[in-house]
Amino acid sequence: MVECSFCGRRAVYHERTAGVYRCDRCFEEHLEKKFRRTVNKNDLIGPGDRIVAAVSGGTDSVTNLHLLAQYLEYKEGEVLSLTIDEGIEGYRDGCLSVVRENSKVLGVEHKILSFEEVYGKSLDQLAKLSEEKNGPDPCTLCGILRRSLLNQAAREWGADKLAIGHNLDDVVQTIMLNYLRGDLSRLYRLGPESSGRAGFVPRIKPLREISEKEVGIYALLKNFSVRLGTCPHVGGMRTEVREFINRMEKNHPTTKYRILRMFDKIRPHLPVNLEDFELGKCEKCGEPATGRLCRSCELLENIGVERKKKRLISD
Repeated sequence: MVECSFCGRRAVYHERTAGVYRCDRCFEEHLEKKFRRTVNKNDLIGPGDRIVAAVSGGTDSVTNLHLLAQYLEYKEGEVLSLTIDEGIEGYRDGCLSVVRENSKVLGVEHKILSFEEVYGKSLDQLAKLSEEKNGPDPCTLCGILRRSLLNQAAREWGADKLAIGHNLDDVVQTIMLNYLRGDLSRLYRLGPESSGRAGFVPRIKPLREISEKEVGIYALLKNFSVRLGTCPHVGGMRTEVREFINRMEKNHPTTKYRILRMFDKIRPHLPVNLEDFELGKCEKCGEPATGRLCRSCELLENIGVERKKKRLISD
């Protein structure tokens, strides 16, 4: 039996980056401490904050919701859960009941918004139309439309912050993708909290220093109800980057942390003026836009789709 490096109980996890073993109790305490440290050192949550958590039903978002609920008990704040149903056949259906179950256990108010309800079509249908017109791939469509709905719904719901369940692996992969694409403006926005310009709810990432594997083990130990599975549309350059980083991490533990630490050091020196643009209102939906249309409505117009619903959250 391998013993915990801290209490001598049976170990359940070997933390290669630190060269230590942790039992279930020590592992849970360590992960919760990392969560609180990330929140506190980056001042992500203030007393009385109203936080809307984006919850898909996967391991990361469910764990993020539970940790936020636990943390906000002491901050006298409030957490709400929001799910976007993109309409991906055979993938999203089982997630909705999982989010409802976790929200009910925590006593958290939960809302669901669907692409079909707002845009008149599911992601699968939009992807087919986009392919016919040589438009963006499904992941690009989903990313832009989903982010827009999350922001608008969180703002209408009166949120101070929008919490996203991106873990260390997600953040590091996105950093490397933007290095490869040379996209400095998007790179700058990958900090622990995005700036809240007019019309945009600040986005926070409390799990950004916790690895995908650690989040998975924590959810298993806590017996959280989660939906496991991979989106059928996933692929492209991100998959290649993920495989490369995981290979480097296997051969050189701490690779992921070093990438994150280096990025956090250079981020303050990136040219902030790349984000210095005037925001107006989209002619179609009224959301923030740099031109006549916001990015979502521009995408929809290009594939011949008209947005059906303007306001998302009822009073």
